[in-house]
Amino acid sequence: MLLKIFITTTLFLFFGNPSKENSHYYKEYYQTGIPKAEGWVKNGTKTGYWKFYHENGELAEQGHYRKDLREKYWYFFTENGVRSKEGHYKNGQKTDWWLFYDQFGRLDYKCQLSNGQKNGYCIQYDQGDITSASKYQNGQKLKDWYDFQSFRKENTLSDLK
Repeated sequence: MLLKIFITTTLFLFFGNPSKENSHYYKEYYQTGIPKAEGWVKNGTKTGYWKFYHENGELAEQGHYRKDLREKYWYFFTENGVRSKEGHYKNGQKTDWWLFYDQFGRLDYKCQLSNGQKNGYCIQYDQGDITSASKYQNGQKLKDWYDFQSFRKENTLSDLK
């Protein structure tokens, strides 16, 4: 009994009193009873940490919302539970480095994005080894490199930050 009181008090202190902020934890289910989505809603908008599920119950995506817009770092998974991509959101738009994985969950390529478009470098991998690099501006490809020496002639590694 004391353990239940301790856990309840700890959760209350950690998460605060959601009723004061007009927020609640929301859960949605598929017709089969399998969870579809769950997360915090405040004043009618998604906020905080959310999870979404495939119809088979596997986790589909997880990340944070702020005023109904995706924020911070998000993870995405296939129906088989394999990580498919991950990256940053800012104001609901993909930004910074995004990592994309092959069907086995191995890194396939990563790209710098801005406002949801490729804007910077994309690095292609094959079983962990870099095979090529491309440079983009506002979604348009500017140049490809297929070996490290030619890339280094025109770029510096600090460009990849």
